[in-house]
Amino acid sequence: MRKGKIKVTSDNIFPVIKKFLYSDHEIFLREIISNAVDATQKLNTLIQRGEVVQQVNQKPIEVLVDKDKKTLTVRDFGIGMTEDEVLKYLNQIALSSAEEFLEKYKDDANAIIGHFGLGFFSSFMVSKKVEVLTRSYQKDSEAVVWECEGDPKFKLNEAEREHVGTDVIMHIDDENSEFLNESKIQELLDKYCKFLPIPIAFGNKKEWKEDKEVETDEPNIINNTNPAWKQQPADLKDEDYKAFYRELYPAMMDEPMFHIHLNVDYPFNLTGILYFPKIRQNIDMQKNKIQLYSNQVFVTDSVEGIVPEFLTLLHGVIDSPDIPLNISRSFLQSDSNVKKISGHITKKVADKLIELFKNDRKLYEEKWDDLKVFVEYGMMTEEKFYERMSDYLLLKNVDGKYFTIEEYKEIIKENQTNKDKQLIYLYSSDKDAQFTHIRNTQDKGYDVLLMDGQLDTHFLNHMETKLEDSRFVRVDADVAEKLIEKEHEAESKLEPKAQENVKQLFETQLPKESTYFVRTEALSENSMPVMITQDEFMRRMKDMSQLSGGMYGNLPDSYALILNTNHPLIGQLSEDLAGKIGDEISEIDEDVTSINQEINEKEAANKDKKDEEVPQEEKDALEALKKSLSERNKAKTEKLTSYGKDAKLIKQLIDLALLSNNMLKGESLDQFVKRSIDMIEK
Repeated sequence: MRKGKIKVTSDNIFPVIKKFLYSDHEIFLREIISNAVDATQKLNTLIQRGEVVQQVNQKPIEVLVDKDKKTLTVRDFGIGMTEDEVLKYLNQIALSSAEEFLEKYKDDANAIIGHFGLGFFSSFMVSKKVEVLTRSYQKDSEAVVWECEGDPKFKLNEAEREHVGTDVIMHIDDENSEFLNESKIQELLDKYCKFLPIPIAFGNKKEWKEDKEVETDEPNIINNTNPAWKQQPADLKDEDYKAFYRELYPAMMDEPMFHIHLNVDYPFNLTGILYFPKIRQNIDMQKNKIQLYSNQVFVTDSVEGIVPEFLTLLHGVIDSPDIPLNISRSFLQSDSNVKKISGHITKKVADKLIELFKNDRKLYEEKWDDLKVFVEYGMMTEEKFYERMSDYLLLKNVDGKYFTIEEYKEIIKENQTNKDKQLIYLYSSDKDAQFTHIRNTQDKGYDVLLMDGQLDTHFLNHMETKLEDSRFVRVDADVAEKLIEKEHEAESKLEPKAQENVKQLFETQLPKESTYFVRTEALSENSMPVMITQDEFMRRMKDMSQLSGGMYGNLPDSYALILNTNHPLIGQLSEDLAGKIGDEISEIDEDVTSINQEINEKEAANKDKKDEEVPQEEKDALEALKKSLSERNKAKTEKLTSYGKDAKLIKQLIDLALLSNNMLKGESLDQFVKRSIDMIEK
């Protein structure tokens, strides 16, 4: 029997390992099994070279739980270790001076990478004692057992082991008793070891017999040792890729649209399969589905540092030994290979989309509604992706037809160029809610795009910075005649004073739920008498604020209520107003004009004087005039309000405009229906 101390001069080494190097305790199982895989592969290499001639056991790696003994064992039948190798590899932490290790690296976990092989010592995060029972493949080697209780002291004894290989026996401490539950170990094996290259057995398979589950004699192999991404694309069919997708995501209901098989060996090693899922709404739900592996060992499913953010919407697997990781394999280090890998994946994704567009435009269009969010996200966040994809972005109009940007420019440039030589892209964000505006716009001979995606507000802003002399305008941003301003403007049938009076009349009857600004426009007689629009800039600001979590605060809804002064109904309202209270309104208007003139004269006379130079009686006179002006304006408003309450047509026209915008609901809708019936009966 031999006793000794691990070559660590400070008793702090194990607390550092347990608390500092690893933040996630569960990865200990991955580390121990990875070591077992390495040992097995080393022995297989020696066998292939003919350096091992004696009979060796080709059993899978075994994971064993003993609840009674409170042990978790990982058993391999790999290369094993001699007594000298145990002393060398287990007692000298990565063959390094412990003093230097603690002094140099205790405050810098990332610096440990590439310098120290500390995977085995992760077992002490969950164990009060660890035993290593091992027997080397070398001829006439004897088995030995190494024991350590989480401090620098160890024991090394002769032992019995029939087969070549190593048992790592972890005596689980009370704090980590969850790792003695079979369900927990199965969960970790599924997460970290699902695709390791050596078979791993966890218990035996079970099957149902006579309405109860019984254990068979067949080992339960938990991993696929030859996953699809490690195979050659020429050897796989489309159904193989779909089957592998279901293996990766058994809970996913939709099948992927298509895939990319990555296989690069220069200037870096990279394999993997990336799938394009159907992406429609809630992109956050789509993220973090790519699994990162290093030599088939699962590392993480948070790959933002390896691929651009928009590519995190893809699903699948990336496997590369050239991605530098820290001791827990959970965080990236800065490295040029990461940028190269990221750039390569971006290029391969763009190439796949371009290839589909060129080879099967019809299929590309069929998949576009599911691809749209992904492509827009990429074009907004990655300039190189924008450059590659700008000719293959599709725009869809409300009739369901698809166009590239250049194709669409040719279609609209003649009719949808305004007086300032800007090309206007008209769009709808909701075909049903904006149906009336779409129809009015199409009646003018304009084409309307459908932009109803969750990123479209951001994307339109981005495209306006890219497309020269171009603007995107939603169909309800103004009346159809004003969406694309031309040189010619129609004349109004109403005199300016009549326009102002009918405008003020409508202002007294506006809904209280939102802010409305009334304006008059000289439109076609065939256009609607009253329309509601929403300013493009303010609406985009509100949409952007909502998408960004309220970065501009809670912006209120504001709308323009537009009166078509050439429509017969507006003309009729104006005539009725003039006939019934026109004289009273005119009298008030004359008073207002006279008072305003007096106010302007007095203010002009005193404009160059200091306040103290103006006599008090003049100040009082000016204040009296302003008060009188306010009273006369108030009187006009009261008369118009009183008149408007009895003019059902006004409220009916406003409600019709609200209804056409899908804005009339609840009690207001009920009142509109009752009023409509009443007006029909009369």
